[in-house]
Amino acid sequence: MVCALVELRQKQQQPTVLGLATGGTPLGLYSELITRHQSGRISFGNVDTFNLDEYVGVAPTSPCSYHYYMRENLFRHVDIDLTRTHVPQTYDVDLSESASHFERQIEQAGGIDLQILGIGVDGHIGFNEIGSSLGSRTRVKTLTHQTRSDNARYFESLEHVPRTALTMGIATILESQSILLMAHGAGKAQTIRNTIEGPITASVPATALQLHPDVTIVLDEAAASSLANKEYYLESERNRGLLSRSS
Repeated sequence: MVCALVELRQKQQQPTVLGLATGGTPLGLYSELITRHQSGRISFGNVDTFNLDEYVGVAPTSPCSYHYYMRENLFRHVDIDLTRTHVPQTYDVDLSESASHFERQIEQAGGIDLQILGIGVDGHIGFNEIGSSLGSRTRVKTLTHQTRSDNARYFESLEHVPRTALTMGIATILESQSILLMAHGAGKAQTIRNTIEGPITASVPATALQLHPDVTIVLDEAAASSLANKEYYLESERNRGLLSRSS
C-alpha cells in the first residue's frame, strides 16, 4: 500500500506526504521500502514525512529518540531530503508552540496522504492514551504506566522512560486521506477486537478509526484471533480481490 502510493505519485511527479510511526511494528515495512529504493523501484526525492510523536525532553541525537529511530531505520538508507522530514520538536523548546507549528507544517504540506499506525495494548494510537479526546490536535500527553513499561526495553530502565510525549491528536490522524494500521501477536488480539468491533470510545482511542472512510488493517493470525467476524472479513477481502481483477 505504501509502496504503491509512492510509486504512483513518483510516476505522476506529484509529492507524497506520509505519516510515519515508530516501534517494532513498522520495521518490516521500512525494510521493504529500503529494499525497493535500493533496487531502483521507488524514490523518496519528492516525499514529505510527519512522525506521530516524540518523547518530551529527549535530545534528537539520543538513541532513545524517535528522531534517531527514523534516521537509523529509514531516512539514511533512502534518497529523502531531510529538510522534508518532520518529527515533533520536544527538546529545549516551547512545547505549546512546537505543537502548533507541527500542525501548521502538516497543513502547509497539503495534509497527510497515508498515515501509518501501530497500536498499544490499551488501544492507543500515537501517544493518544486512554481518555484522549476524539477531537484532539497535536499536544503533550502523559504516558500511562503500561505504555512506559512496554517501551522500557528501548531505555536503560523503566525509570529512564519519559513520562510525557508530544503526539499528533486523534483529529489530526483522522484528517489523513488514508490510514494503514498494523498489528501482530496474540497480545494485541483483544485490542484489535475492541478497535474493530467494539463501540467508539475514548477508553479505546483506536476505535475512532471507525469514523474514517479509508482504513486498512493488516494483522497476523495471532492478532486477528479474537475477531468475532473474522470469516466475514476474509470473505470481504476475497470478494474485493475478485472485483478488482474483473474491473
